[in-house]
Amino acid sequence: MSVAGERKKYNVRGTFKLMKTVAGSKEHCCVPRCSASSRYNSVLSFHRFPQDASLRAKWLHGIRRVQFTVTQHTKVCSRHFEESLIRTTAKGKRVLSRDAVPSLFDWNDYSVKRRTGVWERRPKPSTSEPEPEDIEDVPDEAVPDEEAVPMEHEARPTVCVDKEEYERMKSEIEALREQLQTLHLKNSFGLQRFASSPEDIRFYTRFPSYKHLMAFWSLIESATSKMIRVTSRAKRASVTSTVTESPVTRPTKLLAIDELFLFLTYLSTGCTQRELAHRFKIHRATVSRIIVTWANFLYSLLGSVCFWMSPAAVKANLPPEFSAYSDTQVILDCTELRCQTPSSLVLQSEVFSHYKSHCTFKAMVGMSPHGALTFISPLFEGFMSDKEVFRQSGIKNLLTHNTAIMVDKGFLVDDLAPGNVSVQPLSSRGPKWQRQMCWKHSQLLA
Repeated sequence: MSVAGERKKYNVRGTFKLMKTVAGSKEHCCVPRCSASSRYNSVLSFHRFPQDASLRAKWLHGIRRVQFTVTQHTKVCSRHFEESLIRTTAKGKRVLSRDAVPSLFDWNDYSVKRRTGVWERRPKPSTSEPEPEDIEDVPDEAVPDEEAVPMEHEARPTVCVDKEEYERMKSEIEALREQLQTLHLKNSFGLQRFASSPEDIRFYTRFPSYKHLMAFWSLIESATSKMIRVTSRAKRASVTSTVTESPVTRPTKLLAIDELFLFLTYLSTGCTQRELAHRFKIHRATVSRIIVTWANFLYSLLGSVCFWMSPAAVKANLPPEFSAYSDTQVILDCTELRCQTPSSLVLQSEVFSHYKSHCTFKAMVGMSPHGALTFISPLFEGFMSDKEVFRQSGIKNLLTHNTAIMVDKGFLVDDLAPGNVSVQPLSSRGPKWQRQMCWKHSQLLA
């Protein structure tokens, strides 16, 4: 027989198997540095995370998983729990006790070192003192005098401190503490750093002052605990989950109000995400997730609020300069927002604006005579005319025959408005009330 015929054919897939399959299920342990799987192990049991929020937070803190989303398939194997916390039912199923928390891991050698309690008896250390029978053999000169032996509870000596020196050192400590806090605020980029500067608050948030910003925060603070956050895993799986924030389960190291400040800074200044990441000392991907999360949250929370004012409310706050236009309900104008150029040529032709010479989205904004924002339309393509935006915006349903609108010249909607249309060119060369409205309108459109 030839040498080639003597060679045996081995099944590599069947000969070099590392593990033996013992079950058909594919349950894995989510603990870091643990490769336990139910497919190759029939001894271990796998347990789901508890429904209680506080107990689930203890589990996440114990297994050391940060920014981790728990699903119904996320499980922890039984070798991370103490034996006293696992019991077997009558049907042979292994279940955990109600307050069980994983505590055995690879980084603590699967053991929990317990400290001796305060009230537990501890063994006394061995002493080298001579026994009573040996004391007789010691000469009298070697026995110490009773008066020379110090008492067990000897009084501590009194320390005298100069009162003036003590007060000086105390004031110096307070000054250093304030200086350290000031340096910490200067190094950290957050809302507390600019709380005392109305100009900075107006620049970074577009709120008039810190007081106005905190008044807005008090209205939405209770809803932030049920915010639906967007994570990287959720983006891949197209799944969103409601997260109840706590110091343990907070997705980022920023507080909720600092996340709002980051979002407002992004809208007000137009900073890039990389620049905001350097300022707030977080990752750029975290900045992106915060912006998307807060955009969806504020749209869902504030998008359903109707801020259209009734004609009686508008007349009650009508400025004296509008005495000749007392029936004016709203001042309308269109604004355009630049957008990224789409790759499709058809979409480019729809969103390209000849007025801005760029791809834009157009919206119509309405303001009451006394300067309050009362109407914002959806976004339309930049190629659409102002007249078509007025027709599709839905403002015709809010106007009546007894109310009038005020528009700039070139805003030709006379045949579409149910009431009167007052055309007033809002320029900086007109009367004082026109200059004021022009300034308010420009700030609104900005």
